[in-house]
Amino acid sequence: MAHHILEPEQATLHGRFSREFAPVLTIDPGDTVQFRTIDAGWGIEPPNLDGTPRRKFARPEGHDGHALCGPLAIRGARPGMTLEVQIDRIETGAWGWTIAGGWSSALNQRLGLDEPPDQLLRWQLDPHTLTGRDQHGHTVGLRPFMGVMGMPPDEPGTHSTTPPRVCGGNIDCKELVAGSSLFLPIPVPDALFSVGDGHAAQGDGEVSGVAIECPMQRVELTFQLHDEPRLTGPRAMTPAGWLTFGFHEDLNEATIIALDAMLELMCQQHGLQRREALALASLVVDLRITQIVNSVCGVHALLPHGALRVS
Repeated sequence: MAHHILEPEQATLHGRFSREFAPVLTIDPGDTVQFRTIDAGWGIEPPNLDGTPRRKFARPEGHDGHALCGPLAIRGARPGMTLEVQIDRIETGAWGWTIAGGWSSALNQRLGLDEPPDQLLRWQLDPHTLTGRDQHGHTVGLRPFMGVMGMPPDEPGTHSTTPPRVCGGNIDCKELVAGSSLFLPIPVPDALFSVGDGHAAQGDGEVSGVAIECPMQRVELTFQLHDEPRLTGPRAMTPAGWLTFGFHEDLNEATIIALDAMLELMCQQHGLQRREALALASLVVDLRITQIVNSVCGVHALLPHGALRVS
C-alpha cells in the first residue's frame, strides 16, 4: 500500500465542494495520505490581537468556505459504495484561535452578543503535551480532530462547505480523533474526498461558532472501499464507541435521524428486531448535540464499546 504526501498550496486548496473539480491526487484503496493543512480561514499565521490583517492563502474566486485539501480520487469508488476513512494520526500546529460574539447570528442575538467587539482568544498549542494556552493564561487540554471530511453531493455546480451532508463535510464531531474510522456513503464516481478545518479542541455544540481553529502539521488518513453496508448517512467507529449522525435544520429532526440510524446499526451488528433495539438503546445509547452552528444542526448517537453484549 502506498503512502502519499499532500501539502497545502494554491493547486491543492479549495473552498467549495463540487463533483466537477478535478482530483489533485489519485490513490488506490488501502493507500495512506499524509496531509498538512492550514486553518479553516485560509490563514498562514495566527490572527493579530490588534485587529490588523494577517497573511493568508489567496482564495480562488468563488471559494468562500473552509480551506480544504484535495479532492482525492480513489480508484474503484462508485456511488452506492461505502468509503472508510481511517484516522491514523492528527498532530496540531503551534498556534490556534477562537472567536466569539461580535457578528449577527440567531444564537448571538439570543445571547445579546451580536454587537461588536468580538472576543478573540489566540492560543499557543503544544502537540506533545496536548495543551493550549491563550493570551490570558487560560489553559485547556487538546483533543485534535478534523472538522471537515467529506465528498461533494451528486448535483451540478459548486456547494457550500458550511452544512454537513449525508456524504460528510463539516460534521464538526469532537469524537473523530485518531484511532477512529469514519464511514460515508459515496455519492459520485472516484469519491473526490477533501479534508480541512483542523480543530485542536471543541465542546459538543461548538457554541461560539468555532473551536480552537488551527493548522495541522500532520494528518494521516487511510482509505478503504466497501460494498456493504450500503449507508444512507455517516457512521463512525471511535475510541468511545459507535456513532451515527443526524443533520437537519430542526434539532428534533436531526435527533430522530441519528437515532433511526443507530437502531439500524444495532440491528445489523447484534441481530436485533427494531423494537428490541429501541428498548435497549434507551438504556445504553447517548444522544449528543454535535454542533448547532452550521446552517443545519448535528446530533450524534453514541453506543459505547461493551455497553451491549448479546450472547
